Amino acid sequence: MSSSDHIAIGIACLGLGAVAYGLYSRRSRSGLPLPPGPKKLPLVGNVFDIPPTHPWETYMAWSKEYNTDILHLDLAGTSLIVLSSAKIAEALLEKRSSMYSDRPRLPMLFELMGWDFNVAMMKYGNEWRAHRRLFNQGFTAKASLQYQPQQLTATHELLRRFLHAPDDFMGHFRQWASEIIMSIAYGIDVLPSEDPYVSLAYEAVETLSYAGVPGRYLVDALPILKYVPSWFPGAKFKRDAKEWKNLSQRLAAMPLEETKRQMERGIARPSFTADSLNALKYLEDKNKYYTENTVRATAGTMYVGGADTTVSALGSFVLGMLANPAAQRRAQAEIDSVTLGKCLPDFADRDAMPYLDAIVKETLRWKNVGPMAIPHYVAVEDEYLGYRIPANSIVIGNTWAILHDETVYPDPYAFKPERFLREDGTPNPEVPSPEPAFGYGRRLCPGRHMANASLWITVASVLATFDIAKALDENGREIEPSYEFDSGFINAPLPFKCSIQPRSQQAVDLIRAAGHAEGRA
Repeated sequence: MSSSDHIAIGIACLGLGAVAYGLYSRRSRSGLPLPPGPKKLPLVGNVFDIPPTHPWETYMAWSKEYNTDILHLDLAGTSLIVLSSAKIAEALLEKRSSMYSDRPRLPMLFELMGWDFNVAMMKYGNEWRAHRRLFNQGFTAKASLQYQPQQLTATHELLRRFLHAPDDFMGHFRQWASEIIMSIAYGIDVLPSEDPYVSLAYEAVETLSYAGVPGRYLVDALPILKYVPSWFPGAKFKRDAKEWKNLSQRLAAMPLEETKRQMERGIARPSFTADSLNALKYLEDKNKYYTENTVRATAGTMYVGGADTTVSALGSFVLGMLANPAAQRRAQAEIDSVTLGKCLPDFADRDAMPYLDAIVKETLRWKNVGPMAIPHYVAVEDEYLGYRIPANSIVIGNTWAILHDETVYPDPYAFKPERFLREDGTPNPEVPSPEPAFGYGRRLCPGRHMANASLWITVASVLATFDIAKALDENGREIEPSYEFDSGFINAPLPFKCSIQPRSQQAVDLIRAAGHAEGRA
């Protein structure tokens, strides 16, 4: 937490203590105890206990210290409930989803930074249902199959970039993700380099990831702080939010307006935005459950959701190959046994490659993209395991703790794809898939089917054609990556070096042949 935030905390304590105390004192006196947690200070509770980086790891440590999978923290009068086991997350966020599907107010992101269009963070209700219904129409498991051509084209282009500039692999992953989502959401082709849509998504998601960590900004616990003048000492969050809002608004508006211009000229390709806007013209008023603004928000959510989450996952995949070279060799042997080195992998090969599937699962589990789920909100008081969950609590699934539970995933910090397989190499249904990586209950990510397919075809295609190894320094010694990640809402690897080289001339020829088949050099 920055020094400016500490000043803001002081302001809150001195000038707004009565408000915080009022929030704190309105809790029920039902007699049931709150879930365990660290000791609270008067008025501010646990505000000073929230670590500035990797809070999910601290919450996991507290769960062990207090021997509980349901943890209570007090953020200046607002209860934060952290769930650290799959069993409890399922019991509350899924089985009681009618109570736990709402989102908290999130003043920093919604009211100050302009992310109110993001469906994933929208309050539960009729407006959210309309957006979700529109989103779901094109992204069910069956409907997602229609996007395979775009996924293949972008993946083959990624392989060609690896041939020409392998050192910029994370940049290539960002380009790959933008090509897929911009084509599907808007029917827009991105430029091969320095594309404004790619740059905008990267900048906007960085601010979203930073500000979206629960507990990072006191204004989320004390919304009245949003009225503090931006020039006031400790109000740097207001100045940051004003600057960052420009990014979120451009992200929602810029590609939508381009698609509308193409529609007016009669050159728009089929896409979620064009198809939805065209359908809207012919719907009878009684059947119009959505508006142009619904399309704007839903497409914008696709844009931001697809821009960086899969990029982070692919960065984790590369690190997994560096951490476990034997897994890479086993995966390549499986691919070769199916393709015989005569073609690039296709979606039809997936059932014949269970180890590849296990690599994708382990990638999502090992360094999960969202170590803490988007916060849920419960408006009414509830009880679970004899503990009281106060009304108006923020409830978070600690996905990091759930996917690193050593009783479920032994040796959880090691990259071991085989944990998802039986001894005979077939999938082991007794080991839970890392589904929590996509959220919980009714707020489960609707784009998860497409995201999973995009990851699989990319992992399969890269391993079919390239060897991933540790980079060498000027003395020929291996450079060991740190395997460290940033502390944002989206868990992204810190910059690292590696060597990505073609496996053979035959692999190079396959990549070039795919380019010629798609009309590219």
